[in-house]
Amino acid sequence: MAGALGGIKVLDLTRVLAGPYCTMILGDLGAEIIKVEAPGGSDDTRYWGPPNTGGESAYYLCANRNKRGITLDLKSAEGKKILIKLIKEADVVIENFKNGTMQKWGLDYESLKLINPRIIHCSITGFGRNGPYQNLPGYDYIIQAMGGLMSITGSEESGPVKVGVAIADILTGLYAAVGVLGALNERNTSKLGQSVDISLFDSQISALVNVASNYLVSNHLPKRLGNLHPNIVPYQTFPTADGEMVVAVGNDGQFGKLCMLLGMEELAKDPSFSTNPKRLKNREQLIGIISEKMLQRKSKDWLHLLNEAGVPAGPINNLQELFKDEQVNAREMVKEVPHPTAGSVRLVGSPLKLSRTPVEIKRHPPLAGEHTEEVLLEIGITKEQIEKMKAKQII
Repeated sequence: MAGALGGIKVLDLTRVLAGPYCTMILGDLGAEIIKVEAPGGSDDTRYWGPPNTGGESAYYLCANRNKRGITLDLKSAEGKKILIKLIKEADVVIENFKNGTMQKWGLDYESLKLINPRIIHCSITGFGRNGPYQNLPGYDYIIQAMGGLMSITGSEESGPVKVGVAIADILTGLYAAVGVLGALNERNTSKLGQSVDISLFDSQISALVNVASNYLVSNHLPKRLGNLHPNIVPYQTFPTADGEMVVAVGNDGQFGKLCMLLGMEELAKDPSFSTNPKRLKNREQLIGIISEKMLQRKSKDWLHLLNEAGVPAGPINNLQELFKDEQVNAREMVKEVPHPTAGSVRLVGSPLKLSRTPVEIKRHPPLAGEHTEEVLLEIGITKEQIEKMKAKQII
């Protein structure tokens, strides 16, 4: 069965994480993805190891499944001609070159739409295609810093702290996929493509959600709260008899249930704690009371009681504990995929669960140029021409 995006062809001219993550999502949904790299392989993440397996870095493997890989020298006239052939047959081109690079090669959107009026062009950059920062390089760490995220992450004691994964890249990849899907849907009516301009900076700012809204409404700078929540109490980590866990009380009803389990029903009726605004005002006093009680049982015992009562709570898993969790197995969030040099690789599964067109991992993350000959033969390039281009290092 074809996937949800079956019949859609995407040229992936991206590298590192935001762009490859976007195209992997589209590939998971059934689009045909052709990943284009310079001869020898130009995706930086191929070399971001160890750990490695079968000569490929774990970092590269995380964002490049469900693609065919070709190599092509886009600076050469012959390489550019081949890309134009591919563009004529494509639905989407996604690239994350520096601003001006595609224009210099004559491959910017204004040029692409003359080749294929239905083409959707998605540009992923650090800061977007306009504004005073448009020519600055965009790296996730810098974006987390400039985009306000580090100012609210960590505690007052720790100082600014980045998130443990390249979250700005991931968010940008998601927004890019959404933008491309929106443009594809609109094309059904207009029969025309368009350009989608996505930046890491914009994506990071958008992801500040309630914290940004708090500031825009109040004009008060948020503090770094560590594991506390700026708007809800109690919603944080608590120490237990054998470790720590998270309790996330979202409303007054849940707070009443928590108080009952703590053996302190009177807390729910206390004028200092009966509503969330009051709990927020008297956070320090309340947390001291709850923390003392939480120390009296082990985490697993509290988790059982809280889950049974309908009070949101969870363990703080390390990755070993996470990937042993029965829910991970039930949701197929780890997939074993055959690989030509590693034998097989374990990859994180897709969170997209579609009932009629389920996500499938049909292709391993490609070796550099693994499918070059196959793809070029499909667009009418002869074996003789391919051998000549190999000799000239065009592919």
